[in-house]
Amino acid sequence: MTISLITGANKGLGLETARQLVAAGHTVYTAARTADKTERAAKELGGLPLVLDVTDETSVHAAARYITEEHGVLDVLVNNAGISGGGPKPLGECTAADVAAVLDTNLLGVVRVLHAFLPLLELSGSGTVVNVGSGLGSFARVHDGERPESRVPNLLPYPVSKAAVSMLTVQYARAYPRLRINVVDPGPTATDLSRFQGSQTVEQGAAPIVRAALLGPDGPTGAFLDGAGVSPW
Repeated sequence: MTISLITGANKGLGLETARQLVAAGHTVYTAARTADKTERAAKELGGLPLVLDVTDETSVHAAARYITEEHGVLDVLVNNAGISGGGPKPLGECTAADVAAVLDTNLLGVVRVLHAFLPLLELSGSGTVVNVGSGLGSFARVHDGERPESRVPNLLPYPVSKAAVSMLTVQYARAYPRLRINVVDPGPTATDLSRFQGSQTVEQGAAPIVRAALLGPDGPTGAFLDGAGVSPW
């Protein structure tokens, strides 16, 4: 039995990733901030509910204790929960509070969850972590005039948070070489996070996340992956 946990699994990419992992035979916890959200997702997919708010240390550690008591191990962790920080805004009007609000969920949320669940992942024979990133956090893509990421204006908190998640992924992968820890760009997916502006379906966006979640012990670690394979940092 493969035990998987997905944060922000009540909608969008998280919900679809959970759906595909359930179909792959995993026992999936559809983690969400409130009981009604996680229970609704679990019922829809045939998963298991778990209340987990990545911005709340108490909530995160309570979730880790629950998984410890129920299974004593975690095989797959997908750090999907995230916020956009709102629409485009002139950078001169962007405040430290604007950036901090997004970092608290998108970056520090990942740190909180990893801190709580790494001991359980290490007990798995093939512990795997997928951090959901973005091409908007790729230095190479933003500097490439042929890429759409280079033409997205007036965004500060979200790209900064996703660039930081990439470095966070590398550091954890170096510190935990027995685990597979990667960051995945799902691509421009039509979800409420993108105001349904993406060119991909949610099924397409979830596919590279699921592939990374299914990596075996010989798979890559500390890599930036997307739908085509290894992506430029």
